[in-house]
Amino acid sequence: MPYQFPPDIESLVQQQLATGQFATPDDVLRAALEQLRLEEKEIKAIQESIDRLDEGEEGIAVADAFHSLRQKYNVVDNA
Repeated sequence: MPYQFPPDIESLVQQQLATGQFATPDDVLRAALEQLRLEEKEIKAIQESIDRLDEGEEGIAVADAFHSLRQKYNVVDNA
């Protein structure tokens, strides 16, 4: 589907193409939409967690949360 980007968006697309990471404007758009989908999924999960806390669920300790994140992203715990 051909699409004419507004000049400001076209400039951003061209900047991304110039990095060599993307071969076509479609690739740039596809990556941007995938990132948007992932962010929306994360925001939904965060809101669901907030809602559960508001409903009285206890949640987890901050130290345990950080430990889980460090494991998930393979970050060395310097503590």
